[in-house]
Amino acid sequence: MSAVAVRRAGVLLHPTSLPGDGPLGYPAQRFLEFLHAGGFACWQMLPINPAAPDGSPYQSESCHAADPRLLSLEPAVLGLDVGGVRSAGALAAAFETQADASRRAALAAFRQREAGWLEDYALYRALKQRAGGAAWWDWPAPWRGRDAQALVDARERCAREREAVVLEQFLLEEQWQALRAQARARGIALIGDLPMFVAADSCEVWSRPGLFRLAPDGRAAVVAGVPPDYFSVTGQRWGNPVYAWEAHRREDFAWWLARVRRQLEWFDLLRIDHFRGLAATWEIPAACDTAEHGRWVDVPGDALLARLADALGELPFIAEDLGTITPDVVALRARWQLPGMNVLQFAFDSDAANPYLPHNHRRRALVCTGTHDNDTTLGWFTALDDARRTRVLDYLGQPGEAMPWPLIRAALASVAELAVVPLQDLLGLGSEARMNVPGTASGNWVWRCAEDVLDDALAARCAALNVRYGRSVTARS
Repeated sequence: MSAVAVRRAGVLLHPTSLPGDGPLGYPAQRFLEFLHAGGFACWQMLPINPAAPDGSPYQSESCHAADPRLLSLEPAVLGLDVGGVRSAGALAAAFETQADASRRAALAAFRQREAGWLEDYALYRALKQRAGGAAWWDWPAPWRGRDAQALVDARERCAREREAVVLEQFLLEEQWQALRAQARARGIALIGDLPMFVAADSCEVWSRPGLFRLAPDGRAAVVAGVPPDYFSVTGQRWGNPVYAWEAHRREDFAWWLARVRRQLEWFDLLRIDHFRGLAATWEIPAACDTAEHGRWVDVPGDALLARLADALGELPFIAEDLGTITPDVVALRARWQLPGMNVLQFAFDSDAANPYLPHNHRRRALVCTGTHDNDTTLGWFTALDDARRTRVLDYLGQPGEAMPWPLIRAALASVAELAVVPLQDLLGLGSEARMNVPGTASGNWVWRCAEDVLDDALAARCAALNVRYGRSVTARS
């Protein structure tokens, strides 16, 4: 599917924000029904890889594995009865006694197909458990340095734990592919999120350290982030290791290609988070606690995109081109004809030339009221001073509706071919429902949608707006 084709609308909602325990069951099915009834054609998510201990999906222990929290234990969805017990042992016991021959064969086929990442990941998880959860650079030296004989011995000793990880990922894959089939049947595209960087304490860095700029002890020599910006006066120090780009060039970007292909097993489109990192990376000395003392370093993003285009054909990407955008970033996005992003909450900070104002939007773009890093639209609007609030209302034509609906209408009315609205905005929620505050370490990624709020009245209101602004796939079908 092309990154942008006809006018469409979607909703931003991470699956972990759905109600219930294990959202890949009924909660996800109910949300797909709501999207279809509301005339939406896209479901945008954050990364679905295993989240960090603080809940961040942008600091995952694997960029290939799926988050175990997503797994539904509903017997009708899981195909196993585990008695509601969410544990590796319960899953293994149920599969051993309840799975038929065809499902066992499917597990074997999954393991063979995904062996390029799955075997290392299963061992990484097992060793991390044996090491009490320590980061891989604090493991015993033979494990940390991937001594061949030590890993052979570890695979034997950790066989039970490794098998549990493989089974868990297989069950997640079953449920995800069922969800994707249900989405396709309703004409709904799934939009994923590809973070520019991977976590330092991840299977990828442990298994392929030569692809990253690391110190001799395995820790990052320099880390990624962004300079001071709209979100933080000291910038953002993410702590992710920076790529050893020449090593990636030497292997013809094989690691990147495998990573993208894995994501495309799950999603129709991918938003490249921090797209400007494909033009240059803000490198921060690892010893620095904040991001002010970093520097921009050029990277071979054009060569990488050329390799991906050669392998994949039309690039199924949306460029998250926010932040410090320089001419080289604009040129890179334009050269590969990738849609960029327009965030309406950023539109009212300057004058009529502000690129995020609707009259300046590009057709080949994604427009949104806000992203997962923004406050909700109601929270944002409430926090504005009187002068800026007046400027917003004046630009929007002094609307009679209460926020956030005037900004939702502005997004849907935009010339941009894809409009996405966070579910929190459709529900009219305030700052208490914000997903993430960049630069903070606690209280993020925890918002959950309440039960029974996706009612027929809200779906009908959304459907009418999507018809009015020419975005309803339901109306066109």
